[in-house]
Amino acid sequence: MASLQASDIADLITTTQKDLGRMKWTDISYSLQEHTALPMILQKEKVSYQSGNSLQWNVQTGTSGAAKDTGLYAVDNVNVSDVMQTATAPWRHMTTNYAIERREIAMNRTPAQIVDLVKIRRHDAMSSLATHMEQRFWSAPGASETDRLYGIPYWITFGSGSANGGFAGGDPAYTSEGTGAGGLSTANFSNWQNWVSTYTSVTSDDLVRRWRKAATFTNFKPPSPHPDYMGGAGNYGFYTNYNVIGPLEELLEAQNENLGNDVASKDGQLLFRRTPVMWVPQLENATGDPVYGINWASLRPAFLAGEYLREEGPVKASNQHTVFLSHVDLTMNLICYNRRANFLLATGSDIS
Repeated sequence: MASLQASDIADLITTTQKDLGRMKWTDISYSLQEHTALPMILQKEKVSYQSGNSLQWNVQTGTSGAAKDTGLYAVDNVNVSDVMQTATAPWRHMTTNYAIERREIAMNRTPAQIVDLVKIRRHDAMSSLATHMEQRFWSAPGASETDRLYGIPYWITFGSGSANGGFAGGDPAYTSEGTGAGGLSTANFSNWQNWVSTYTSVTSDDLVRRWRKAATFTNFKPPSPHPDYMGGAGNYGFYTNYNVIGPLEELLEAQNENLGNDVASKDGQLLFRRTPVMWVPQLENATGDPVYGINWASLRPAFLAGEYLREEGPVKASNQHTVFLSHVDLTMNLICYNRRANFLLATGSDIS
């Protein structure tokens, strides 16, 4: 049997990649069970594709106040004011890769074996990228981290929160590319702030009460009741760590008499206004035990056109002559259209 040449191996991998089709997130859906933000953010109807050196989008930061009472033959008084502002965000880049060794191809000569080999390596690369993205979604860039995604804590901040609550989520700490979320400072645009409130204990008269108020003032709408409703919150979601979920599940059990002999009968069934409360592993180490209320219609991913899961290769590794590398690249950022549609509850201002 003739030995495989480098061009033969590259052709085999390329052909297999084409047969498998373009990379997509559904390929790894079964392994995303501990990913909470990623499935919501990457819903097809919420994804946008843009071009240019940076992201730019319009947000409404006020109202014109043009509405008024009037009478017969009243003189028009046109009130023209600029209520739209342009928010900006830089592109952020991510990459992953997978490799095939020449001798692995030689040991898996049948088409089915080669397909399985490439499929497994691609799946691993995508899983790695998904986990990396999930971690970035739940964190904000540090002061000098100019290559980090604008995650959820960048857009939904604590600011000057108080027990009474209010739209006081201030500017994010990251200022390397301008002051204010999306380059819009709350000093200039006071409506560009999320709701924030402090709480002390996970009880009905503390956390739950402030949660109700936050959901009311940010206009959270529960999903419509349905006989077959089994969870799922549409555009809305609540996210926290186990320090909050554990006591809330115990609170839920305490208000239900028909528990039977299951000592954990309410585990995994926690709802707030018929919307599931999700455990986020990435928030386990967050101080302040944050509870995020997110309207996903206001937070969307934007991808650079032509750079969404772009796969290149295989090419020979420069320092491993028997290894063929394929790379998957992604250019994107998370953008917010309305900070006032979201809220944060925490025991203190430090939620890093």
